[in-house]
Amino acid sequence: MSGLTDLTLGQALDALGTGKISSEELTGAYIAAIEAARPLNAFVLETPEKALEMARASDHRRASAEAGPLDGVPLGIKDLFCTEGVRTTAGSRILADFTPTYESTVTSQLWRDGAVMLGKLNLDEFAMGSSNETSAFGPVVSPWRRQGDDAPLTPGGSSGGSAAAVAAGLCLGATATDTGGSIRQPAAFTGTVGIKPTYGRCSRWGVVAFASSLDQAGPIARTVEDAAILLKSMSGHDPKDSTSLNTEVPDFPAFIGKSVKGLRIGIPKEYRVEGMSPEIDALWEQGIAWLRDAGCEIVEVSLPHTRYALPAYYIVAPAEASSNLARYDGMRYGLRVEGGNLTDTYEKSRAAGFGEEVKRRILIGTYVLSAGYYDAYYLRALKVRRRIADDFTEAFGKVDALLTPTAPSAAFALGENAEDPVAMYLNDIFTVTVNLAGLPGMSVPAGLDAQGLPLGLQLIGRPLDEGLLFSLGGAIEKAAGFSSKPARWW
Repeated sequence: MSGLTDLTLGQALDALGTGKISSEELTGAYIAAIEAARPLNAFVLETPEKALEMARASDHRRASAEAGPLDGVPLGIKDLFCTEGVRTTAGSRILADFTPTYESTVTSQLWRDGAVMLGKLNLDEFAMGSSNETSAFGPVVSPWRRQGDDAPLTPGGSSGGSAAAVAAGLCLGATATDTGGSIRQPAAFTGTVGIKPTYGRCSRWGVVAFASSLDQAGPIARTVEDAAILLKSMSGHDPKDSTSLNTEVPDFPAFIGKSVKGLRIGIPKEYRVEGMSPEIDALWEQGIAWLRDAGCEIVEVSLPHTRYALPAYYIVAPAEASSNLARYDGMRYGLRVEGGNLTDTYEKSRAAGFGEEVKRRILIGTYVLSAGYYDAYYLRALKVRRRIADDFTEAFGKVDALLTPTAPSAAFALGENAEDPVAMYLNDIFTVTVNLAGLPGMSVPAGLDAQGLPLGLQLIGRPLDEGLLFSLGGAIEKAAGFSSKPARWW
């Protein structure tokens, strides 16, 4: 069977189930694709021997009629998920030699269901970034190129390795995390589907922490159906995570293809920001038209505190990061640089181990939590966060879901915004509100810009209403007919 790496996850499961292909055969094709695509720098660690071992075990289970829901499916794992016996770095020098003795809950559930691990995927250091340029392993290069231009582009961040690997056909799907848009923005930049589920839907246990009240795991995949299949395996209550929701996991793939007729779709007027690309605005209008044609009612809604979301996010997230990253002190694990005394060892280890963006956020977080500034910044940001959540609650009293752009532009060139942190932070303008409110959000590829780069539309739902997002996402996917793939240059 030719074109193994062109199959969607759903198609691959069908072919594996009927015996047309074996997992060992499929996994071998992906191992070869990864080796050929090393110029993308999507993987920080390849695990071909482990992958083939897992694939053979999967083929044995299928032969014994004991196959799980994901049996034989080769996946990439963002290097923020701890993997037992396999190096996990969070894209940082300070964890360059860290090999966990335990498995994250999300990945353990994927292996429980029969998935195969191809390796660990590159990311912005500790998931702090919007372009995958802060990684200690160097930036990921998007498989996409502007028409007539060879400038290397960002795949987005922080899950840039996950998005690039899926878009380039290096895995059937990938785990990712989203703290302020780090699943959805890379998905939009690479023409893939990414969903950030409701906070607490997927366990955070064994995922290296950035901002604990915002971090959430989710999948990046080629199609809405593939994302639904992966999320079903990744979700579930975990007693090891106090924020994990003890609620039933729906059959997410069953929602795809359901009629969306009669649903009320909100269009937040505050998301029509000044300076937004006309192409993004036109795509948004096209998405509105697609859902109206599918029988949805379009309703303008207001989220009045949206303009305060970015400032609030960039207080809350660094504050939590400064606390979470205090554990990296050169004492128990990770990089250690000897100093003249204990304090000197702390300082030298952290100075050598952390990159500039991580240091910047630690300093911001420490500042806003310090005496004299805690009330003025951090507590005020928490109050704004509450107001943002209240805005969504009020809006969802009138509509069933919201439709917005995912990002304010298509992918930009590597280095283009590297010297301007504020410009980089603005990439999250349409996505951070979802994390602040703990809501599910999905990005679906919906078109190309004038330079041939992917653009995405974002759907936002009520808490635990991912199923509705899959129905709406499937409707947009069908209407858009997005089938573009990056032209291979690597």
